[in-house]
Amino acid sequence: MKKILYWGLGSVILLQFIRPDFHNPKVDDTVALQTDAKTMSILKTSCYDCHSSETAYPWYHNVAPLSWVISANIKEGRAALNFSHWEAIDANVKLERLERAKKLIRNEMMPKSDYLLMHENAVLTNEDKKTLEEFFDSQIEKL
Repeated sequence: MKKILYWGLGSVILLQFIRPDFHNPKVDDTVALQTDAKTMSILKTSCYDCHSSETAYPWYHNVAPLSWVISANIKEGRAALNFSHWEAIDANVKLERLERAKKLIRNEMMPKSDYLLMHENAVLTNEDKKTLEEFFDSQIEKL
């Protein structure tokens, strides 16, 4: 029984050395999203950790295997929509992503429930959802 415990503990310790890259890429303000303060506040509170290059990493991002899950979620989120590259996104892609974002927020699929477990302040109120939908609609109209 002790051998199993030691092997298990040793494995957990070794896993801590397999670390994802948690460096935020530099943000170029000329291509980053620029919008009103209210919308930006909602986006930064509820969306930016996964959908920008301005992720605020929690302390537990250093603990494997949580670090791998966090890294995968951020990579997936940035690939889907990255507000730090807003002006560089192709118009057709942006249109598709905005429509999808509206649906995901309306159906309470964003922010993700596992993210909300540790970030209570990221829960979107009905007013927040309305503000984001209006923002998305205004961006769609521009396209």
